[in-house]
Amino acid sequence: MTAVFKIIPTTQKYDWGKIGLSSKVAQYASAANLPGFTLDENAPYAELWMGTHHTSPSRLLDSPSQEKLSEYLAAHPELIGPSVTERFKGEGAAEGNLPFLLKILAIEKALSIQTHPDKETARKLHAERPDVYKDANHKPEMALALTPFQALCGFLPLPRIADYLVDTPEFAALVPQAIREQFLQVASTEDSADLKVKQALKDVFSAVMTADASLFQPELEKLVARYKSGGAKPSEKDVRDLVLRLDSQFPGDIGVFCAFLLNHLSLHPGEAIFLAAGEPHAYVSGDIVECMATSDNVIRAGLTPKLRDVPNLVAGLTYNAAHASKHLVEPRSFQASTHSTLYDPPIPEFSVLRAVVPSGETETHPPIDGPSIAIVTGGKGTVVWGSREQLNVSEGDVFFVGAGHEIELVAAGGDALVVHRAFVEGK
Repeated sequence: MTAVFKIIPTTQKYDWGKIGLSSKVAQYASAANLPGFTLDENAPYAELWMGTHHTSPSRLLDSPSQEKLSEYLAAHPELIGPSVTERFKGEGAAEGNLPFLLKILAIEKALSIQTHPDKETARKLHAERPDVYKDANHKPEMALALTPFQALCGFLPLPRIADYLVDTPEFAALVPQAIREQFLQVASTEDSADLKVKQALKDVFSAVMTADASLFQPELEKLVARYKSGGAKPSEKDVRDLVLRLDSQFPGDIGVFCAFLLNHLSLHPGEAIFLAAGEPHAYVSGDIVECMATSDNVIRAGLTPKLRDVPNLVAGLTYNAAHASKHLVEPRSFQASTHSTLYDPPIPEFSVLRAVVPSGETETHPPIDGPSIAIVTGGKGTVVWGSREQLNVSEGDVFFVGAGHEIELVAAGGDALVVHRAFVEGK
């Protein structure tokens, strides 16, 4: 048994993915010569999955039978570590399942207006609709930009939504007058956590998302025509291009109106956002590293051809209204490392390291008391551990690191070695 080894991720094709080699998913799969992967330059490569989720599990590269990672870890529990097994007792760690799932996403078209359930809601939905909600776990997640990335993320501050209700008649037309007036009354309050304020926001959001097509589609047509003719008001300048982009991708979809309800943010490579359960969001464009609790539960309500579950989405949101900066993950240095940055969201299931090791240099990661999965997103080099055991890696390679092992990342070639490493600790 070795503590560090390559694994085979899986690729997912969804219609919102980037086409062919414009997708980081396809680039990594091609560069790594993934077994069974054949590039289709006309296919949308949307996601690369790295983990033990039963829907699309990773396998060992050097296993003759391409053994599932979960099976191997169940047979070698020391690779997960006793503290992680104890911490996530009852959630599958003893059976070789990791508490996190690492992904690469390549987004050409906006993903759905969606949220992820908390644990209680996930158990309920899985029991009621196992064909749709395929596991009973929650799905807090973090998105770390590889390329310029845009997203809708969390509710706008209440005064900003109020401005749109006043200045954008097509949006206001979807909200009954009594609900609109109540919202405008409370929107100036400084206590966005007040239950009355949250209810007013919920009433507005619910009115929009449940509006009949006979009402919202003509209003959306008027809105798009006004924006295309140059009629955007000063207060709408920051939302005009987004509305037109979303409508071009999903014509006549109610989700376009979420541009007036949710924060629109742009991230540079190396910046990240965290989305707890119950936070509405939609990824708009770009390539990201995404990490989440091991789950595939998504509640959708717009901008999607997939099943929409508006009642459960409306019921499950937190209705926290705040500036987009609330969702940013502040990176910090990782222990005594020189070239690594830690992204540590406020949940136990995962953290992510981003290592950028200049050519010819070495970065040491001290032992972590839990398992890791890492993907090389740039350059090439060597992973060194134990009694100077070595694993050569290059762009697209995915490797597992067992609990309690120090590793060295040695950059070779002319470019920096860039590694994104997701891990969980037992403490």
